[in-house]
Formats: sequence, C-alpha cells, structure tokens
Amino acid sequence: MRQTLRRSRHRLLALLGTAALAFGGALALPGTAEAANILTNPGFESGGLSPWTCTGNLGSVVSSPVHSGSKALQGAVTSSDDAQCSQTVAVQPNTTYTLGGWVRGSYVYLGVDGGASTWTTSPSAYSQLSVSFTTGASQTSATIYVHGWYAQGTYYADDISLDGPGGGGGGGGDTQAPTAPSGLTSTGKSSTSVSLKWNASSDNVGVTAYDVYSGSNQVLSVSGTSATVGGLSPSTAYTFTVKARDAAGNRSAASNAVSVTTDAGSGGTGFKQAAPYLYEGWGDPPNPSTVMSATGIKWFTMAFVLDSGGCTPAWDGSRPLTGGADQSAVNQIRSAGGDIVPSFGGWQGSKLGANCSSAAALAGALQKVIDAYSLKAIDMDIENTDEFENEAVQAKILTALKTVKANNPGLRTIVTFGTSTTGPTYYGNRLIEQAQSLGANIDVFTIMPFDFGGGSDMYGSTVNAAEGLKAKLKSTFGWDDATAYAHMGLSGMNGLSDQQENTTPAIWTQIRDWANSHHIARLAYWAVNRDRACPGGGVVSNCSGISQNTWQFTSITAGFTG
Repeated sequence: MRQTLRRSRHRLLALLGTAALAFGGALALPGTAEAANILTNPGFESGGLSPWTCTGNLGSVVSSPVHSGSKALQGAVTSSDDAQCSQTVAVQPNTTYTLGGWVRGSYVYLGVDGGASTWTTSPSAYSQLSVSFTTGASQTSATIYVHGWYAQGTYYADDISLDGPGGGGGGGGDTQAPTAPSGLTSTGKSSTSVSLKWNASSDNVGVTAYDVYSGSNQVLSVSGTSATVGGLSPSTAYTFTVKARDAAGNRSAASNAVSVTTDAGSGGTGFKQAAPYLYEGWGDPPNPSTVMSATGIKWFTMAFVLDSGGCTPAWDGSRPLTGGADQSAVNQIRSAGGDIVPSFGGWQGSKLGANCSSAAALAGALQKVIDAYSLKAIDMDIENTDEFENEAVQAKILTALKTVKANNPGLRTIVTFGTSTTGPTYYGNRLIEQAQSLGANIDVFTIMPFDFGGGSDMYGSTVNAAEGLKAKLKSTFGWDDATAYAHMGLSGMNGLSDQQENTTPAIWTQIRDWANSHHIARLAYWAVNRDRACPGGGVVSNCSGISQNTWQFTSITAGFTG
C-alpha cells in the first residue's frame, strides 16, 4: 500500500515581543546615510566569522541554507544562550542609518546595541528584516547584532547590511552602487501574474541580484534580467520597478516604472474537482464504471506515473503508458461521462521529478502523458526525501509545471504534499514560496491531512491543517481568504491510516461539508481501492479496516461541489 510521510512538528513557545530602545536625541537635525554597506564580511563569504563575534562560541559559517552567495551565518541557540553574533563599526554622529539583513529561523532578531531592533517569527525560509536608527550627537561607534531566542532552535542570517557613511575606521570596502536597470517592460500577464524583463546594470565589482518592487514593496529577488511576479489579484493595476544590488549590499536607483493591469479573473481558479485516487497496480482495483454508477463520482486521480528509465513515463514505472490496464480504466471512465487526472510521483518508486535531468526534460515527460490522454489537469504528488525534501527538485518540478501550463492552454496544475496538523511543514512552506518566486501559477495546492503522528481528532486536525495552508497562501501570494481557499485541496485517507488514525464516514462527511462551505478547489482521498469494509482488518490495500458501506467514501466525495 501507499506509504506516506511521518512528519515531526515543533511546538512554539509563546514569546513576548521586545521593546525597542531609542538612542538619545540629538539637538541638530540628523543627516541621512548614503546607501553603502559599512559592515565587514556582511555575507560571511570569507568562510570565517571575523570580525563578527558570537556568544558561547555558538556561531559558525555554513554553506547551506544561504540567501545568496555560498555562505551564511548559523547560530546554534540553546536553552540558556540566544547565540548573539555582533560586529562593532565606526559611525558618524547625528546620522540616520538603515540596518537590514536576511534571517531564517524561529524568533530571529536584528538590531543595534542600545537602540532599535526588529524580529521575525517565520522559521521556514529567509525573511528580510530592516530597521533604521539615528546615532547620538557624539556617537562614533555602533554594535550591530543578530540573535535567535532561547530554546527556539538554530537560526541563520545572511547579507546583513548597515547602509551609511563610515566613521573613518569602519569596514567600508565597496561603496559604489550599480547603475540603474533600464528598459523595464512587461513581456506577458495573466489574471494572477506579470512577467518582466530589463537591461542589465553595470557595477565596479559586479551585480549579484536584481530586486523587483511592486510600488514600494520588494516582491522578488532574482539573479537574471527577467522575472515573473505571481500571486497578484485579477483586474488590478500594478506598478513595477527594479533595482540592482552588488555583493556589498549597495543598491542602484530604481529603473523606469512599468504599469500593468492583470487580466480579469473569477477570484479563484474556477476549478472544482472531486477525484479520489484509483490505483490499477494494487489493492484489487475495482471496475471504475461500477463505482461511478453506484456513487455518482465523475473524476478519478489515477496513480502513479513514474520513470521507467531515461525520464520516460509509465504507469508504476513498468506498465505501458497506453494500451494496458490503465488506459482501459481511463476509457471506461470517459465512456461513463467522467475524466481522470494522473498523479505523478507518490511516496516510493523511481520518480520523474527526481530522475529527469532538467526542468525541460521533465516537462517533456509530462507532455507525453498530456498528449497520450488529452488531459485537462495533472497532479504532482511530491513526497519523500528525493522530491519533497529536496529544494532543487522542488524547483525543477515547479518550473516544469510552469512550462507545460504555458504550452497547454487551459491545463490545470495541482501539487500534492504532506502537512502537519497546523499547516505546511518547512518543506511545504518552501514549496509554496518557490511556486511564488518562480511564477509557476499553480492552480491547486493540495495537502494530505493524515499520518500526522498524533491526529486523533481527524476532523479538527484536517481543518487546522487547511487553515494553516490558507494562511501560508495568503501571506505568500497576497490573496484574500476566498482566493486562498479557491487554490486549496484536501486529500485524506479513508478508514485507518498508516499511523492508525481513523477517518470514519461521518468524519469524512464533516470534512466534505467544511470543504464545500469554504469553496476549496479539490477533494480527494486514498483510495477507492480501500473503499470497502473490513472491520478489524488493519491497514491494508483493498479495504478500509473499519465498518462502512461499499463505496461509501466515494459517495461522500461525490457530494463535493466546492
């Protein structure tokens, strides 16, 4: 039977925010610092900490995860030490400075001794922090720090900058900003995304990144001269600019502005799908037309398309793509007025996402299946360490989905992945963030709310996980509640899960009703093969392990309308 992720979860301690202290006021009006990073080793690219010092010898330089370049700071927080790392620099009196940086971890702080600070609670990916402060009338030095919080786990920091004039003894180095990008133009748009390109900037040392702004908000950072900004609202005017940035953190002036109005949309994807999994390679596969006649179900998620070698798709990696049992099932489903969405991947086996050499090769493999069945939708079931817990493979899959969606107008793309009881895990959050940064324009983000490792209340845990997904989609894409729900899916497990969680027909009915009332996009479960009674039968491939009517979960799922 299909195995699923066993996911660990972390409970956060309730923390109080910190109060920011102000520097002593100066009588004269403060000057404004010019944008030149006066910190030494701001991105830790030297491979060492110097001149940073860290309490408890808890700081180190690591090669992963980094925000940019090849190195970053790691702070190994303990229950008694927040692993503060600091650097003292010369500054000018009565001058306003801007401190910024990228941090990752739970409750990470960035600030200046005796002055202002800022912090983030986001543990899943690098977040940008920024805070300004003004030096005192006779102040000639400032100590910049970054630290985590007690017992909250390791944090990371990278690309820390203190923008302003040096004080005669600072670690200035490169202070010249790149030239402004030119020729910014839009190369395409949809109801939720805008594609941009521009001409390269020049710099005395070298440009390392381009920061894309929507109005005054930075929404993207890329290394090349093009980008797609996703997560936008339909029929909405946006104004974009781009700034170049070098390794020292110097930023150019803004490019020319370009204004784009996104295409009209329906507030969501307009896509609704009740599609339980059907697996022809396992668990006494039922006749799909019999199930359709008994339940009213129209869609099935067909599992699983894998790699048969050389980035070549096949059912289970061994059964022929066409002409075998799987195509026979598809033909029956379509003859009965239904349709299928193939699922690529799963927990085990040789997967196309992991084994195809590039996003282009993976897109080619997906296209073979799309062409073979004239598909309206495809599902990428991204699991295990080879795909879900590999950020490069995540990006490969998302880029391939972006490609096939562009090449097949009207095709819907779905990604399915594991979750905790409170929402996406680190890798789930990373998947969503990569989808936004790559402009993948995924239609449905489907979570699998089972095998929580402690989900005794399956309705409550499912709803909590779904609300956590909604919150992540809102914060990543800037969507409202309705739009986030309309990009969400749930894929449960009927009866007993691998971890003995019990989703009964009554609970599944509650989950379906919740899904309908919140107008999500997709409802599925694993699997129709198991939609038969065997009370006390345990977790097996051809029955649910509980008392139920035959095809009862499929009948309930058929009542999903979104």
